[in-house]
Amino acid sequence: MPKLTEDAVLKALATVQEPELGGDLVSRKMIKDLTIDGSKVAFTIELTTPACPLKDEISARVEAALRPIGADEIAVEWAATVRRATPSTPQLLPGVKNIVAVASGKGGVGKSTISVNLAVALAQAGASVGLLDADITGPNIPMMIGAVGQPVASPAGRITPIEAYGVKVISIQFFLPEGQPVVWRGPLVGGAIQQFLRDVEWGDLDYLVVDLPPGTSDAQLTLAQSVPITGAVLVTTPQQVSLSDVAKALAMFRRVSVPVLGLVENMSGFVCAHCGETTDIFGKGGGERFAADNGIDFLGAVPLDVTVRQGADVGVPAVAQREAGPAANALTHIARAVAGKVSVEAAREQPVLTVS
Repeated sequence: MPKLTEDAVLKALATVQEPELGGDLVSRKMIKDLTIDGSKVAFTIELTTPACPLKDEISARVEAALRPIGADEIAVEWAATVRRATPSTPQLLPGVKNIVAVASGKGGVGKSTISVNLAVALAQAGASVGLLDADITGPNIPMMIGAVGQPVASPAGRITPIEAYGVKVISIQFFLPEGQPVVWRGPLVGGAIQQFLRDVEWGDLDYLVVDLPPGTSDAQLTLAQSVPITGAVLVTTPQQVSLSDVAKALAMFRRVSVPVLGLVENMSGFVCAHCGETTDIFGKGGGERFAADNGIDFLGAVPLDVTVRQGADVGVPAVAQREAGPAANALTHIARAVAGKVSVEAAREQPVLTVS
């Protein structure tokens, strides 16, 4: 077997396709710090998200490419740099790379549950994450993520968000006395969202998750018209009444030219802890069929799990609980899928080198 050279290793790695983004690892500039010592090859693969869902598949492809050229020992380190998926820098949020809106057509489908667990799971993976509660008249993000306190002014006079589970959180709830309702007309709701975009010290974020209120009105339009949204995650339950409303949310995002990253089906079934039987309380498979019929990705299904409700009541998201249940596992999978979809959006803005 001829001596390993950097050129030979790079040519072999240039045959390894990135399974989700397309293109190979070399042309996408994902190979860093390559060293060769005899038959040992060491390098870093720089992913486009720390929550990459296909790391194991990439690793297997690298092994298959390098073994035949004489690499007996392969040491791979992993790093991640999240790319911006929108071609223009949002003027209101210059340090935020990607804005992910979580939306539904109707209330009560668990949209805030998805938002909180998406944000926390991305932070657990190593990303810098913010969570904006844009449900101005029904704010409950602080309770669900366990964020307590009142934001203070930064040295620059901006609002400092509250941190919980590594996520920067802002909500109108932080500024309200307990139990006080927000009785505002649409322009005031839109103004509050703009202030949270403009006046909060978000800093540098890989992802800003925005929990939108139900419907297709002021909050959604304010966000879409104020900042470039990387993409929307739609949330539904399996039954037809929810699917009918999420269809309107899908149509709205398409009308305002916001990419839809995919659909999550929440409350997809209840598994009895005693007998193991699954009861489809809200029907079965409606979300997956809707996604297929409308040409969007199905990001996953989250089963009914009592630990999700228990955790939300005391500010412990499902993905942060000590023992991961079926819902927590599903939510972690969905977070990785969303991160992957954002990376795909970003890849469309990145030039790919041609490797000869």
